[in-house]
Amino acid sequence: MLNDYQLILASGSPRRKELFSLLGLKPLIIPADVPEPITAEQPHIQAMKHAQNKAEHVMKQIIGAPSSVSSEIPKNKEILVVAADTLVAIDSLVLGKPKDDEEAKAFLRILAAKDHEVYTGICISLNDTVLCDYECTRVSFASLSESEIATYISTGEPFDKAGAYGIQGYGAQFISKVEGCYFNVMGFPIRKFYDLLKLLLNGERL
Repeated sequence: MLNDYQLILASGSPRRKELFSLLGLKPLIIPADVPEPITAEQPHIQAMKHAQNKAEHVMKQIIGAPSSVSSEIPKNKEILVVAADTLVAIDSLVLGKPKDDEEAKAFLRILAAKDHEVYTGICISLNDTVLCDYECTRVSFASLSESEIATYISTGEPFDKAGAYGIQGYGAQFISKVEGCYFNVMGFPIRKFYDLLKLLLNGERL
């Protein structure tokens, strides 16, 4: 049924692109360059707001003015934009992507030997309809030595990931338990996306 739509992923995340590929989907990739401020709001609210801002930004970019991007979209297809944002929450802290080595180290020290929650807000925009929701997964981290943290930082893996780790890469060895959606920790909760898409398309199967 998605053949009737031009699917657009408002993200430059390689993980999200990979997960779309697992579903047999080949979206047009248009990263949304919008701020992702960490505020005092609940983490799931922040994640959904960020996702909605991304979706709206890309939709406006496409329909607001002629561009090389809009020229790639077939005229006979409706535009369906998908955006997501992932945050890590532990105690009263909300962790986004680390700015540098020191912040990445600080994040990993905070997460070590504790449980935390990973929230991903997801937003789908079609015409004048915008649907947003979120997924939450609980993750348990093993203890980490300073040497392990330093080695992990040196791989470069932490820097484009909320909480400074990637479950699908080198960081997997630090995780002792996952309760909930694994794909959510990667940055895109597949089942939540499917549910939202069915709702948006009036229950039609994909």
